[in-house]
Amino acid sequence: MADIKTNQQNMTAEIDLTENAVYKVRNGVIESVDIPGDGFGKQIITWQDGKPEGYKIEYTKK
Repeated sequence: MADIKTNQQNMTAEIDLTENAVYKVRNGVIESVDIPGDGFGKQIITWQDGKPEGYKIEYTKK
């Protein structure tokens, strides 16, 4: 999982660009989206009222 350094006062976040990751920011809070399991996968982000509401992870093993 990603190590995210945040500064709530400045509303900024520092992430490691050497790590492959997807992030979700909602109401000033950043979180790393889970990665798909073994094989090939996708992450589906659900939006509601202009904000990311949730996500779904799917994967296929070949």
